[in-house]
Amino acid sequence: MDLVDVPQLVRNADRFREVVAVLAKHGLADWLSSVPIPWLDRIRGRCDGNEWTTEQRIRIAMTELGTTFIKLGQVLSTRPDLVGQTLADELAQLRANTPADEPSVVIAMIESELGAPVGDLYADFETVAMASASIGQVHRATTHQGDPVVVKVQHAGIERRIVNDLEIMTKLAELAEQQSTRLRLYRPVQTMREFQKTLMKELDFDRELRNMERFRRNFSDRPGIRFAQPYPELSSRRVLTMERFVGISVSEKASLEASGLDLDEIAHRGANLFVEMIFRDGFYHADPHPGNLMVLNEPLVSDGEGSGQAMIGVLDCGMVGRIDDNLREDLESGLIAAVGQDATKITELVARVGEVPADFDEPDLNGAIQELFDEYAHQSLDEFDLSGCLHEIVTIIREHRIYLPAKVAMLLKVLVMLEGTAHQLNPQFSLAELIQPYGQRAMLRRFSPKKLYGRLKSNVDDWERLIGILPKDAADILHNFKRGKFDVHLQHRRLEPIVNRLVMGILTAALFMGSASLYSNQVPPTLLGFSVPGVVGCCVAVAMGYGITRSIRRSRRGGEDD
Repeated sequence: MDLVDVPQLVRNADRFREVVAVLAKHGLADWLSSVPIPWLDRIRGRCDGNEWTTEQRIRIAMTELGTTFIKLGQVLSTRPDLVGQTLADELAQLRANTPADEPSVVIAMIESELGAPVGDLYADFETVAMASASIGQVHRATTHQGDPVVVKVQHAGIERRIVNDLEIMTKLAELAEQQSTRLRLYRPVQTMREFQKTLMKELDFDRELRNMERFRRNFSDRPGIRFAQPYPELSSRRVLTMERFVGISVSEKASLEASGLDLDEIAHRGANLFVEMIFRDGFYHADPHPGNLMVLNEPLVSDGEGSGQAMIGVLDCGMVGRIDDNLREDLESGLIAAVGQDATKITELVARVGEVPADFDEPDLNGAIQELFDEYAHQSLDEFDLSGCLHEIVTIIREHRIYLPAKVAMLLKVLVMLEGTAHQLNPQFSLAELIQPYGQRAMLRRFSPKKLYGRLKSNVDDWERLIGILPKDAADILHNFKRGKFDVHLQHRRLEPIVNRLVMGILTAALFMGSASLYSNQVPPTLLGFSVPGVVGCCVAVAMGYGITRSIRRSRRGGEDD
């Protein structure tokens, strides 16, 4: 592959040179040795940080390369099934320390996006950012109605830089898949496609606004839970205005303890919030780290027993996960199998959901999962280490080179993060104990009359089509049979006629034996005590046998084969 023939790389030649130079500096460009890049030879020998592990060098290189690569690392940190647990843990430490844009740049962005001067949009706007992240920065403001809000503004030019970096990363992924057998195992091209879709969605603040509105609707009946109210009239694709929360971040455990709040109650209610998103709504917040949860400085909500509950606020709804009907079915199947410690069902589920290699060893995977169940069998539910169990399952899946869909990997990561966040508040918290009722409900729902009726109803078109054509086809068969014109045509190219008759004879014998078994066991539907499918099958087999006999006799008389 000649790199100068790639328009994207020509357009971003300087940035491409910078990316490759950083990779080479940290000893991560060996796989490019066979690619004709003349200037790479001058930097290939340099390698800083020999005392660091490969995982640490990958993290340092991504930090040095900036926003897009940091975001890629953060996404890969959710895929231990793909990159391994060690690298995933290292990449989870990635943080973007992006400096805030100048006030004049921020104001120009807001006025361009919302089409009015900042003074007309807000009664008060603080030009100094209260926080700055990789995609945007946040400013305090007040609406003309007196509502305290925060305004999230996208960094100027960040979208263009990310698009350029994505083009370079896509070409590097293609090169990696072509040049390196080792890197090919990480599925770089497919991973980049998923990452590109995720990141481009994150750049669209309109999506985050819609997510907030949906979460507010889903939990409108929960007085102790708050999602920030968005302001659509003060928002756009690059600017998002939302309600300002005031309180204590869940990441500040010392402050929460000093406030006298019940941390165990907060842990259980916060975790239950996310579990309901997953198992009840199928639409969940996909980043439940402590910094995205707050205990608000608002009056306590009565729980009906004379005591109060702290108000919990949820921040940053940009990253969400969705569970469709098929994934919900698989999730329920997994819960039912886990409750029953059925390793075979779990193995079948993993093989069905994931992409398995050509040499997949299903019995070996089943044995590994059974050993895992045996290891955790002695633990009571309140002692069960769900995070550890999920980590080990992911390790087993990776060892068998099974590729999980992104939505499944995200769900596993959210459950691990959720238990970790709850453990910061209460080390004795058990997410497995909280999830168990959902497994029991899934089992009851799976076999409920309503569910069975729903499945039957969903297949009504197939049943209607079958009922429509069955009487006519059956009548034609009987009519031809009465007239002695019942023929079975079997055509297979390059088979001699005698082989055709042999195959027909085998089919006839099999049909007769099967039909005789139906007849003798009186398999319904029955008529006058006789099994209808058994009688029909026997009659058809006899007719087929008669037809074969006639064909053989006729060919003998004619002196030639049919």
